[in-house]
Amino acid sequence: MALNTTTNALLAGQAFWGPVTATLDWCEVNYQFSRYIAEVANSFSNLFTIGLAVYGAAQSVTEKLPPRYLVGYAGFALVGIGSFMFHATLLFEAQLMDELPMIYVASYCCAVLFDTSRGFDLRQSNAGQLGVIFMVFNVLFTWSYYTNRNPIYHQAVFAVLMLTTTFRTAYLLRHGEISKRLHQAQRSTIARMFGSGAATFAFGFLIWNLDNVFCSHITRWKQSVGWPAAFLLEGHSWWHVLTAIGTYLMLIGNTYLTLCIKDDPNNYTVTKVHGLPRIQRTDGAKKQ
Repeated sequence: MALNTTTNALLAGQAFWGPVTATLDWCEVNYQFSRYIAEVANSFSNLFTIGLAVYGAAQSVTEKLPPRYLVGYAGFALVGIGSFMFHATLLFEAQLMDELPMIYVASYCCAVLFDTSRGFDLRQSNAGQLGVIFMVFNVLFTWSYYTNRNPIYHQAVFAVLMLTTTFRTAYLLRHGEISKRLHQAQRSTIARMFGSGAATFAFGFLIWNLDNVFCSHITRWKQSVGWPAAFLLEGHSWWHVLTAIGTYLMLIGNTYLTLCIKDDPNNYTVTKVHGLPRIQRTDGAKKQ
Protein backbone atom coordinates (compact mmCIF):
# COMPACT_ATOMS: atom_id res chain seq x y z
CA MET A 1 0.00 0.00 0.00
CA ALA A 2 3.05 2.30 0.04
CA LEU A 3 2.58 5.51 -1.93
CA ASN A 4 6.16 6.70 -1.76
CA THR A 5 9.48 5.06 -1.07
CA THR A 6 11.68 8.08 -1.76
CA THR A 7 14.14 8.76 1.05
CA ASN A 8 17.26 10.66 1.92
CA ALA A 9 19.54 7.60 1.88
CA LEU A 10 22.07 9.06 4.34
CA LEU A 11 19.58 10.04 7.05
CA ALA A 12 17.26 7.07 6.44
CA GLY A 13 20.18 4.74 7.08
CA GLN A 14 20.54 6.37 10.50
CA ALA A 15 16.79 6.64 11.16
CA PHE A 16 16.16 6.85 14.89
CA TRP A 17 12.89 4.89 14.58
CA GLY A 18 14.26 2.12 12.37
CA PRO A 19 12.69 0.74 9.17
CA VAL A 20 9.24 1.83 8.00
CA THR A 21 6.60 -0.66 9.20
CA ALA A 22 3.43 1.36 8.48
CA THR A 23 1.08 0.12 5.77
CA LEU A 24 1.01 3.61 4.23
CA ASP A 25 3.77 6.00 3.22
CA TRP A 26 3.00 9.43 1.83
CA CYS A 27 4.43 11.60 -0.94
CA GLU A 28 6.75 13.58 1.32
CA VAL A 29 10.36 12.37 1.12
CA ASN A 30 11.27 10.28 4.16
CA TYR A 31 13.99 11.52 6.54
CA GLN A 32 14.83 14.45 4.30
CA PHE A 33 15.87 16.84 7.05
CA SER A 34 16.29 14.83 10.23
CA ARG A 35 16.94 11.27 11.36
CA TYR A 36 14.37 11.82 14.11
CA ILE A 37 11.41 12.97 11.97
CA ALA A 38 10.45 10.82 8.99
CA GLU A 39 8.09 13.39 7.41
CA VAL A 40 8.66 16.91 8.69
CA ALA A 41 5.79 18.77 6.98
CA ASN A 42 3.26 15.99 7.55
CA SER A 43 4.26 15.82 11.21
CA PHE A 44 4.27 19.50 12.16
CA SER A 45 1.12 20.35 10.18
CA ASN A 46 -0.70 18.44 12.93
CA LEU A 47 0.08 21.27 15.34
CA PHE A 48 -2.73 23.14 13.57
CA THR A 49 -5.14 20.32 14.45
CA ILE A 50 -3.99 20.26 18.06
CA GLY A 51 -4.28 24.05 18.31
CA LEU A 52 -7.90 24.09 17.10
CA ALA A 53 -8.76 21.23 19.44
CA VAL A 54 -7.29 23.09 22.41
CA TYR A 55 -9.19 26.22 21.39
CA GLY A 56 -12.44 24.23 21.27
CA ALA A 57 -11.72 22.60 24.62
CA ALA A 58 -11.06 26.02 26.16
CA GLN A 59 -14.50 27.13 24.98
CA SER A 60 -16.10 24.13 26.64
CA VAL A 61 -14.41 24.96 29.93
CA THR A 62 -14.95 28.74 29.77
CA GLU A 63 -18.63 28.46 28.83
CA LYS A 64 -19.19 25.56 31.26
CA LEU A 65 -20.62 23.27 28.59
CA PRO A 66 -21.57 19.68 29.52
CA PRO A 67 -18.55 17.30 29.73
CA ARG A 68 -19.51 15.42 26.55
CA TYR A 69 -18.26 18.35 24.46
CA LEU A 70 -14.91 18.54 26.21
CA VAL A 71 -14.50 14.80 25.55
CA GLY A 72 -15.10 15.45 21.84
CA TYR A 73 -12.40 18.11 21.66
CA ALA A 74 -9.99 15.93 23.66
CA GLY A 75 -10.50 13.21 21.06
CA PHE A 76 -9.90 15.76 18.30
CA ALA A 77 -6.57 16.66 19.92
CA LEU A 78 -5.70 12.96 20.28
CA VAL A 79 -6.09 12.50 16.53
CA GLY A 80 -3.58 15.32 15.93
CA ILE A 81 -1.10 13.90 18.44
CA GLY A 82 -1.43 10.41 16.98
CA SER A 83 -1.00 11.70 13.44
CA PHE A 84 2.14 13.60 14.51
CA MET A 85 3.61 10.39 15.91
CA PHE A 86 2.65 8.41 12.82
CA HIS A 87 4.29 10.77 10.34
CA ALA A 88 7.30 11.30 12.56
CA THR A 89 8.04 7.57 12.88
CA LEU A 90 6.19 5.74 10.06
CA LEU A 91 5.77 2.82 12.46
CA PHE A 92 2.64 0.66 12.34
CA GLU A 93 2.06 1.14 16.07
CA ALA A 94 2.06 4.92 15.56
CA GLN A 95 -0.20 4.51 12.54
CA LEU A 96 -2.76 2.94 14.88
CA MET A 97 -2.38 5.97 17.18
CA ASP A 98 -3.53 8.08 14.21
CA GLU A 99 -6.17 5.92 12.58
CA LEU A 100 -7.96 4.38 15.57
CA PRO A 101 -8.72 7.73 17.28
CA MET A 102 -10.21 8.94 13.97
CA ILE A 103 -12.79 6.13 14.21
CA TYR A 104 -13.31 6.63 17.94
CA VAL A 105 -13.97 10.37 17.61
CA ALA A 106 -16.17 10.03 14.51
CA SER A 107 -18.30 7.32 16.15
CA TYR A 108 -18.49 9.33 19.39
CA CYS A 109 -19.73 12.45 17.59
CA CYS A 110 -22.21 10.31 15.68
CA ALA A 111 -23.50 8.77 18.93
CA VAL A 112 -23.98 12.21 20.52
CA LEU A 113 -26.31 13.15 17.66
CA PHE A 114 -28.63 10.26 18.52
CA ASP A 115 -29.22 11.53 22.08
CA THR A 116 -32.03 14.03 21.54
CA SER A 117 -33.95 13.89 24.83
CA ARG A 118 -34.15 17.05 26.92
CA GLY A 119 -31.47 17.62 29.54
CA PHE A 120 -28.01 16.19 30.12
CA ASP A 121 -28.82 13.73 32.90
CA LEU A 122 -27.48 10.42 31.55
CA ARG A 123 -30.04 8.45 33.54
CA GLN A 124 -32.97 10.12 31.78
CA SER A 125 -31.84 9.56 28.19
CA ASN A 126 -30.66 6.80 25.89
CA ALA A 127 -27.03 7.78 26.51
CA GLY A 128 -26.37 4.52 28.35
CA GLN A 129 -27.48 2.38 25.42
CA LEU A 130 -25.59 4.58 23.00
CA GLY A 131 -22.48 4.24 25.17
CA VAL A 132 -22.68 0.44 25.03
CA ILE A 133 -23.13 0.47 21.26
CA PHE A 134 -20.20 2.91 20.94
CA MET A 135 -17.91 0.71 23.04
CA VAL A 136 -18.85 -2.56 21.31
CA PHE A 137 -18.46 -1.04 17.86
CA ASN A 138 -15.03 0.40 18.60
CA VAL A 139 -13.74 -2.78 20.28
CA LEU A 140 -14.84 -4.84 17.26
CA PHE A 141 -13.36 -2.35 14.82
CA THR A 142 -10.05 -2.20 16.69
CA TRP A 143 -9.77 -6.00 16.70
CA SER A 144 -10.76 -6.38 13.04
CA TYR A 145 -8.47 -3.60 11.82
CA TYR A 146 -5.48 -4.83 13.79
CA THR A 147 -6.12 -8.30 12.36
CA ASN A 148 -6.35 -7.44 8.65
CA ARG A 149 -4.37 -4.14 8.60
CA ASN A 150 -6.03 -2.91 5.40
CA PRO A 151 -6.07 0.92 5.18
CA ILE A 152 -8.94 0.80 2.68
CA TYR A 153 -11.07 -0.88 5.36
CA HIS A 154 -10.28 1.95 7.79
CA GLN A 155 -11.05 4.60 5.19
CA ALA A 156 -14.37 2.96 4.25
CA VAL A 157 -15.54 2.73 7.88
CA PHE A 158 -14.50 6.33 8.54
CA ALA A 159 -16.37 7.48 5.42
CA VAL A 160 -19.54 5.66 6.55
CA LEU A 161 -19.34 7.34 9.97
CA MET A 162 -18.88 10.77 8.40
CA LEU A 163 -21.82 10.22 6.03
CA THR A 164 -23.98 9.00 8.91
CA THR A 165 -23.12 12.15 10.88
CA THR A 166 -23.96 14.32 7.86
CA PHE A 167 -27.31 12.65 7.19
CA ARG A 168 -28.19 12.64 10.89
CA THR A 169 -27.48 16.38 11.12
CA ALA A 170 -29.64 17.08 8.06
CA TYR A 171 -32.42 14.91 9.49
CA LEU A 172 -32.42 16.71 12.85
CA LEU A 173 -32.57 20.10 11.15
CA ARG A 174 -35.63 18.99 9.17
CA HIS A 175 -37.38 16.75 11.70
CA GLY A 176 -40.69 18.30 12.75
CA GLU A 177 -40.49 17.86 16.51
CA ILE A 178 -36.75 18.49 16.78
CA SER A 179 -36.55 21.44 14.40
CA LYS A 180 -39.39 23.20 16.25
CA ARG A 181 -37.07 23.57 19.24
CA LEU A 182 -34.78 25.79 17.16
CA HIS A 183 -35.32 29.23 15.68
CA GLN A 184 -34.92 29.63 11.93
CA ALA A 185 -31.77 31.72 12.45
CA GLN A 186 -30.27 28.95 14.58
CA ARG A 187 -31.06 26.29 11.98
CA SER A 188 -29.41 28.46 9.33
CA THR A 189 -26.31 28.99 11.47
CA ILE A 190 -25.99 25.27 12.18
CA ALA A 191 -26.46 24.33 8.52
CA ARG A 192 -23.89 26.94 7.47
CA MET A 193 -21.31 25.83 10.05
CA PHE A 194 -21.69 22.11 9.36
CA GLY A 195 -21.96 22.58 5.59
CA SER A 196 -18.84 24.73 5.45
CA GLY A 197 -16.98 22.21 7.58
CA ALA A 198 -18.06 19.25 5.44
CA ALA A 199 -17.11 21.07 2.23
CA THR A 200 -13.69 22.00 3.64
CA PHE A 201 -13.17 18.40 4.78
CA ALA A 202 -14.13 17.11 1.32
CA PHE A 203 -11.75 19.57 -0.35
CA GLY A 204 -8.96 18.31 1.89
CA PHE A 205 -9.78 14.75 0.82
CA LEU A 206 -9.48 15.85 -2.82
CA ILE A 207 -6.05 17.39 -2.17
CA TRP A 208 -4.97 14.19 -0.37
CA ASN A 209 -5.90 12.07 -3.39
CA LEU A 210 -4.32 14.42 -5.91
CA ASP A 211 -1.13 14.29 -3.84
CA ASN A 212 -1.21 10.49 -4.03
CA VAL A 213 -2.02 10.20 -7.72
CA PHE A 214 0.43 12.83 -8.98
CA CYS A 215 3.18 12.23 -6.41
CA SER A 216 5.99 11.79 -8.95
CA HIS A 217 5.09 15.04 -10.73
CA ILE A 218 4.70 16.96 -7.47
CA THR A 219 8.04 15.63 -6.22
CA ARG A 220 9.74 17.06 -9.31
CA TRP A 221 8.01 20.40 -8.73
CA LYS A 222 9.29 20.44 -5.15
CA GLN A 223 12.82 19.84 -6.34
CA SER A 224 12.50 22.64 -8.90
CA VAL A 225 11.08 25.13 -6.39
CA GLY A 226 13.38 24.17 -3.52
CA TRP A 227 12.82 24.38 0.22
CA PRO A 228 11.32 25.97 2.25
CA ALA A 229 8.91 27.10 -0.51
CA ALA A 230 8.37 23.46 -1.52
CA PHE A 231 6.64 22.80 1.80
CA LEU A 232 3.60 24.52 0.24
CA LEU A 233 3.37 21.60 -2.21
CA GLU A 234 3.03 18.96 0.50
CA GLY A 235 -0.53 17.86 -0.25
CA HIS A 236 -0.97 15.58 2.73
CA SER A 237 -0.02 18.45 5.03
CA TRP A 238 -2.80 20.51 3.46
CA TRP A 239 -5.13 17.58 4.17
CA HIS A 240 -4.24 17.97 7.84
CA VAL A 241 -4.90 21.70 7.81
CA LEU A 242 -8.13 21.53 5.83
CA THR A 243 -9.60 18.61 7.74
CA ALA A 244 -8.71 20.32 11.01
CA ILE A 245 -10.67 23.39 9.91
CA GLY A 246 -13.50 21.21 8.58
CA THR A 247 -13.68 19.13 11.74
CA TYR A 248 -13.68 22.23 13.94
CA LEU A 249 -16.53 23.82 11.97
CA MET A 250 -18.57 20.62 12.03
CA LEU A 251 -17.99 20.27 15.77
CA ILE A 252 -19.15 23.85 16.34
CA GLY A 253 -22.24 23.25 14.22
CA ASN A 254 -23.19 20.01 15.94
CA THR A 255 -22.36 21.32 19.41
CA TYR A 256 -24.72 24.23 18.81
CA LEU A 257 -27.34 21.85 17.38
CA THR A 258 -27.32 19.43 20.30
CA LEU A 259 -27.17 22.21 22.89
CA CYS A 260 -30.27 23.79 21.36
CA ILE A 261 -32.05 20.42 21.22
CA LYS A 262 -31.25 19.34 24.77
CA ASP A 263 -31.35 22.74 26.49
CA ASP A 264 -33.05 26.10 26.02
CA PRO A 265 -31.96 27.38 22.58
CA ASN A 266 -31.96 30.93 23.93
CA ASN A 267 -29.08 30.05 26.27
CA TYR A 268 -26.47 29.78 23.50
CA THR A 269 -25.22 31.64 20.48
CA VAL A 270 -22.38 31.41 17.95
CA THR A 271 -19.99 34.35 17.74
CA LYS A 272 -16.70 34.90 15.97
CA VAL A 273 -13.39 35.73 17.62
CA HIS A 274 -10.51 36.56 15.24
CA GLY A 275 -12.56 35.01 12.43
CA LEU A 276 -13.14 31.69 14.23
CA PRO A 277 -16.70 30.76 15.27
CA ARG A 278 -17.20 29.73 18.88
CA ILE A 279 -20.05 28.77 21.19
CA GLN A 280 -20.99 31.27 23.87
CA ARG A 281 -23.63 31.31 26.56
CA THR A 282 -25.91 34.30 26.41
CA ASP A 283 -25.92 36.89 29.19
CA GLY A 284 -29.24 35.58 30.46
CA ALA A 285 -27.89 32.04 30.79
CA LYS A 286 -24.75 33.24 32.58
CA LYS A 287 -26.82 35.08 35.18
CA GLN A 288 -28.86 32.00 36.10
